Amino acid sequence: MTIDSRRDRAPLSKGRRDVLALLLAFATVASMPARADTIPVVSAQLRIEEGEVLLSAEFDFALTPALEQALEKGIPLYFTIEVEISRSRPLWFPEKIAEWSITYRVSYSSLTRQYRVASGPFGQTFESLEDVQRFIGHVASRPVASAEDVTKGVRYEVALREKLDVNQLPKPFQINALASREWQLSSDWYRFTFTP
Repeated sequence: MTIDSRRDRAPLSKGRRDVLALLLAFATVASMPARADTIPVVSAQLRIEEGEVLLSAEFDFALTPALEQALEKGIPLYFTIEVEISRSRPLWFPEKIAEWSITYRVSYSSLTRQYRVASGPFGQTFESLEDVQRFIGHVASRPVASAEDVTKGVRYEVALREKLDVNQLPKPFQINALASREWQLSSDWYRFTFTP
């Protein structure tokens, strides 16, 4: 006696196929990690002047709608620009030559209708959010290392990024930042080489 393992299967109806396709698409999207909105790096360079290694960089910086609303409701936002300079070594880990970072605290006053950007004890006020975004997205001749830290003719690897520092947000908003893409804003590490 032979058993035929093949069964006559009725084809799925069009409605069932659509539902199945929709469920499959939803499952695929739900399983993907929430990706942060990115801050593209437009340009970056290092140069040596008066005994210092100076950074100039341009980011295409724009807040997400959720971050704009948070700022207008009085929640300060913190943005950090980080730079790492390292030298490759054969058969060994790269040697880190210098690290530099700056954090901007951005706040909005509904009373004066002005934005304030502060770094340490220094601050500046702006009339529009566009001016704030331009200011935070522009680095001009910032000293990031001493010229004594680098050797002439040696090639160095430089990594640069800008990100929203979610660790400095109030606790309830840190949870939002973990769950929502609109609360994540960062550039990928932008890498380039520098030879003094």
